[in-house]
Amino acid sequence: MGQVIKRGIIQTFNAAAYTVSVLLFEATSAFLTGIPVVTSVDGTSCLPGALCAVLFFDEQNPQDAVVIATYANGNQAVPVPPPGRVTFVSSFLQVNGDTINAGVTNAYTLTGGSSGIPAGALGVVYKAFFTSATAGTYIQIGPHGANLAGYAAIGNLPLANGYLNGSGLLQLDASGKIDIKANAGTCTVSLYTHGYVV
Repeated sequence: MGQVIKRGIIQTFNAAAYTVSVLLFEATSAFLTGIPVVTSVDGTSCLPGALCAVLFFDEQNPQDAVVIATYANGNQAVPVPPPGRVTFVSSFLQVNGDTINAGVTNAYTLTGGSSGIPAGALGVVYKAFFTSATAGTYIQIGPHGANLAGYAAIGNLPLANGYLNGSGLLQLDASGKIDIKANAGTCTVSLYTHGYVV
């Protein structure tokens, strides 16, 4: 009895059982079925045609195995879009009642420090709210340097001195920054993060 790692090609993925059928490189016509996939591998990476590494705990028992990695097979089985994983963290106040004048865009770095958002995160799960003395105001939020018209907006404020809330997923730039722009009036803005996408 000995452990061994063998390469294979994924044939099918069962999302309910989190198992795959695998054709091993040394096999020409038979494949293994019901092989578990390590939970650190995103199910979107278990595409038919993807290459995989299979760890056999007992080389003589082909069912005593687990798929420990998947990877692209040349141009085949490359996930589109690439896998993304959402990780939730404790809520963290990133922007605390900042005043942003009408037409002005402020930049904020959301990664690092005590935020729980690591450098290299692609996006964040956020909640934002604002108030303004001017009815009809709104804010735009997006990755730093982007055209904010194509990203999140919260507003229009129906009554002066009221509050509007919004939440969602927000893309970060490569430095972990976002922009917030006030429109139609000066806004007082707060923003929390409570998760991230890698």
